Amino acid sequence: MRVDVEDLSVEIAGARLVHDITLRAGAGQVVGLVGPNGSGKSTLLRCVYRALRPAAGRVLLDGDDLHALTAREGARRLAALPQETAGEFGFTVDEVVAMGRLPHQSAAGRVTATDRERCAAALRRVDADHLAGRVFLTLSGGEKQRVLIARALAQEPKVLVLDEPTNHLDIAQQLEVLSLVRASGLTVLAALHDLNLAATHCDALYVIAGGRIVASGPPHDVLTPGLLAEVFSVRAHRVPHPASGAPQLLFDRLP
Repeated sequence: MRVDVEDLSVEIAGARLVHDITLRAGAGQVVGLVGPNGSGKSTLLRCVYRALRPAAGRVLLDGDDLHALTAREGARRLAALPQETAGEFGFTVDEVVAMGRLPHQSAAGRVTATDRERCAAALRRVDADHLAGRVFLTLSGGEKQRVLIARALAQEPKVLVLDEPTNHLDIAQQLEVLSLVRASGLTVLAALHDLNLAATHCDALYVIAGGRIVASGPPHDVLTPGLLAEVFSVRAHRVPHPASGAPQLLFDRLP
């Protein structure tokens, strides 16, 4: 499923935080949003998963205006993992993951054998099936993140929106989660802080600064020393990854 963000602007309390952003994620692509803290990445993503309504512009899923869809239809097409999940869950891991099945259930909310199979498969995909009976509140930060990703996968969306999905994960888990997302076949729009992870796992990057797109394209074309100095105020040294050839970055402070 293709995602098109067209001329999108966001205003909160009279302040414009995102300015006329246009971007595209083709079907099955992994597209990364990168930029310094406060640049507007999370605000933009909140519009994509309907936590915010834009002041102007549209979000289209295969040409359909996302904000014109019903909540159920929108949830069948798009799942999101926000950077911060409001509140905590006094539920078991099984129950949390099962929340992802709600868009597919009848009004009675009856859990079917298919629902249980989808939830179990999602937990296996993130290597968290051993946590199924645990209470969510007792998990570590990394375990919680994997369970929330499983909940999104159980939703069986066509589009996955991720805001800093590797928070609280160790290095091996970061690589596992992004490899899993990459292999899912979903269209993925993800905000990432780690530029090396973004370069390795994304088909395209959009660089956001001051609420505007300042560069876009394949990681090799976008992550240049000049742009990184301008946007992130660092001196970057690029080297090719010895296995994939993707650009990897070493950083110094600017003199």
